[in-house]
Amino acid sequence: MFALIRVRWLVGLRPARCAVKARTVSSARVRGTARHDRVHPQLNLISKAGHWLRCDQYLEAIGRPRGVEVSESPAILQRSSLRKAARAHRIGGMSELHDECGIVAVYHLPAAPRSPLCPDPGPEQVSRLLPRMLLDIQNRGQLSAGITTFHPDRDQLIDTYKEIGTVNEVFRLSHRADADRLMEEYAGRAGIGHVRYATCGADDRSYAQPFERHHLQKNKWFSFAFNGQLANYQQLRQRLLSDGDHHLARETDTEIIMHEISRELSGDRRPEPIEVVRNVAQRFDGAYSMVFLNARGEMLVARDPLGIKPLCYAFDGSLFAAASESVALLNLGFAAENIKSLAPGHAITIVDGQVHIESFAASPRRAHCFFEWIYFANVASTLDNRSVYLSRTALGAELARLEVADGRVPLDKDTIVVPVPDTSKAAADSMAYELGIPAREGLIRNRYTGRTFIEGVSGRRKKAETKYTPLREVLEGKRIFLVEDSIVRSTTMRVLLDRIRALGKAREIHVRVACPPIVAPCFYGIDMSRVDELFAPAFVKDGTLTEAIQAEMARNLGADSLRYLPVASVARAINLPAAELCQACLTGEYPTPCGQQLYQLALADIGQQGATPRTYERLRDLAPAT
Repeated sequence: MFALIRVRWLVGLRPARCAVKARTVSSARVRGTARHDRVHPQLNLISKAGHWLRCDQYLEAIGRPRGVEVSESPAILQRSSLRKAARAHRIGGMSELHDECGIVAVYHLPAAPRSPLCPDPGPEQVSRLLPRMLLDIQNRGQLSAGITTFHPDRDQLIDTYKEIGTVNEVFRLSHRADADRLMEEYAGRAGIGHVRYATCGADDRSYAQPFERHHLQKNKWFSFAFNGQLANYQQLRQRLLSDGDHHLARETDTEIIMHEISRELSGDRRPEPIEVVRNVAQRFDGAYSMVFLNARGEMLVARDPLGIKPLCYAFDGSLFAAASESVALLNLGFAAENIKSLAPGHAITIVDGQVHIESFAASPRRAHCFFEWIYFANVASTLDNRSVYLSRTALGAELARLEVADGRVPLDKDTIVVPVPDTSKAAADSMAYELGIPAREGLIRNRYTGRTFIEGVSGRRKKAETKYTPLREVLEGKRIFLVEDSIVRSTTMRVLLDRIRALGKAREIHVRVACPPIVAPCFYGIDMSRVDELFAPAFVKDGTLTEAIQAEMARNLGADSLRYLPVASVARAINLPAAELCQACLTGEYPTPCGQQLYQLALADIGQQGATPRTYERLRDLAPAT
């Protein structure tokens, strides 16, 4: 007897039908698979994110590793090859860093009057605000989403719901009845939430945040989520495993943070949340904005001492809310003047219904990630009192001034400015306005493909090809200033240039980058791990960017010309002193000791592709953390 089984994968495999013998499905783990990738022993099916796939589909989904062969029947894979495929997938998942994550938190104080921003069911269901907040910061993570809520009158005092997918998919927002059931089940007067791109670890549910740790004692039962990356992750991991009596189930710094918090809560101690973060901060090197909630209903929101990652908050006397970006708070209904950025090294605690802001670590300097204003953040956000939109328009004005000073490209009726959507639009519009020439949407973006910058290497070019469609009606015969916010690996730019020439029939393409060259990796949560994977370092040898070097880069890309902004333009555009920005990927000067150590290892690894692990993993070669 045969049955038809419909299988699909949440991240994009088309529904497929396969005929298999109808048997009872009992899954068995295969050594080396990702935590939630399970194998059906009789049917040779693999479950990915809860959906059964044939082996050939699984290989297509994860990118078939070298040396893995499929037999004549595409649905059958030798068990040894399956182990090899799954093991390679797990390693690949860890090695491919992605960009940012985003965090949110809400808390309606129990004894306070009902806030006008409270959802209709009342303060006990203020957690209904979490999905809409996460939607506003969806730009920061589309791999998974999750929430943890607190309700003092249910058995699960804190309860966590998380899944692979976008916010709409995870919370079933397109299906009102399903969404309402979820919100009823996880109703609470307080909650935290997270959207994720992988800063390390695999792409499965077990890596989704928040991370919840159950315990019999309420002060030791907690959940947390964070945005950032610990540069000394491997050292902390080594120390935890050094006595041989500990085991870590995941390759992620999130688990390390969970165990570090648990250590502070061990024994008979009952430290307040502020004491916990004060102690663990002494062992952390890197970037972290964090939200924490325990089974006593205590909340903590903290930002690392350098303020590398953004974190905003607002409070109307009854409702407290926090988010990675201000736009999430503005759209809840908080007045713009009441939305503030949390100072680096400070934490907000809610204990016994009282809100307090205090310092947990010294902040000798600030090192805000400049990339937030240039690329990552929602253009409607204001971070550390600096508008993202105005910063990007200032970058466009900087490009225009350089163009006027150079004067080699005619500014006539056949010259237009075309942004690479969407993050380059503000800079392109500003550049065109300053030059007195039109800005045109010559590239139309398919908004459902995700960011190619954060995709695996094998899929980046293909995704870039489907991500943008050139409009021949706009581009044909034109001299184009193609404005891009940054060039990291150059994958997207090469595809765009090819397609604009072949499909758009442009006469000339002059690439203008609203950012200096990216010459060094990031170890604080951005998808740039090794020098060799970056485009610019092969040309900018000693840190000096000349006209001749930019001409050589243009030829390599296939552009008629190329111009970057100088490093000094970034601080001017953001309107912050350069000393208060992290510009390590532009200068090679890192704001933390482990970041600088990792960079030296990255320099030593140049030219050793395939033989050297990701730089982030190399810090295990250094002395363990103390």
